[in-house]
Amino acid sequence: MKVLQFTIPVPHDKSVIAEKVCLPYHYPYLHRHKEIQLTWIQQGEGTLIAGNNMHDYSAGDLFLIGANLPHVFKSNPEYFAPNTNKQIEALTIFFNPEDALAPLFNLPELKPSLIFMQQHQQGFKVPHSVVDKVSQIMIALQKASGPDQLIQFFHLLKGLTNIKTKLDPLSTYGNLPGITENEGIRIGNIYNYIMQHYSEPITLEDVAKVAYMTPESFCRYFKKHTGHTFISFLNEIRINEACKKLIAHKFESINTVAYKCGFKSITNFNRVFKCVIGNSPRGYLDSYNNNLISLNRAAS
Repeated sequence: MKVLQFTIPVPHDKSVIAEKVCLPYHYPYLHRHKEIQLTWIQQGEGTLIAGNNMHDYSAGDLFLIGANLPHVFKSNPEYFAPNTNKQIEALTIFFNPEDALAPLFNLPELKPSLIFMQQHQQGFKVPHSVVDKVSQIMIALQKASGPDQLIQFFHLLKGLTNIKTKLDPLSTYGNLPGITENEGIRIGNIYNYIMQHYSEPITLEDVAKVAYMTPESFCRYFKKHTGHTFISFLNEIRINEACKKLIAHKFESINTVAYKCGFKSITNFNRVFKCVIGNSPRGYLDSYNNNLISLNRAAS
């Protein structure tokens, strides 16, 4: 994977871009761009890496990704398998408050929207309570043209700015240094290697070789550019995958999930799981199942 400084192709007659994709899997490269990105996942599952953090995503999720925030929607492994019928669908809106839209955002009426975007440069996941409303505006924006598209864009800004619930940032390490393309390629290769081999024994020496560095240099470099130690990042990848497997009910026991995610000791798995999630694997699974039962009762 690379961190690529993307340039979103802006048509000469548009200042807001709506892009619908239907592909076997998401664009697989870590990248960034000047535009703010609002992506609604309509179909597909995987892991979003944004800055120094990772988040599960599935159909119905909606994310705002700040300008120049390195990110990648990494589809689950089954989407890359040969002869699979799986595909992803997503609708994305791109806009840049500092480019053609700058005079618009300088209007007093849009100052609250500009401040909102500045306060959330690390991005956020849109609360499910407003996803339906925001996604319907995104569809209307995609279908509109000319002044009508700008009118829908105003509605979109209003819908986002009016969110009253606390929004947790997608990336929590606010002082990450700027990433050059060469550094981005190196970090991307490290991310990719860990995500592909998390279920196997991975040593510091293995990953340092991927980065063409000594283990000592790698530790300093990785911490500086991601805010993680190698072990903390590996543990988060493994626990993230363990959570997916637990709630999918595809394995007969928690022990099996632990071993499939690279843990050789159930004691260590339980300790790391509680450290990352704040609950035990059994407690996490029970909580998920109870919430599911409550939602089903409320819907019936």
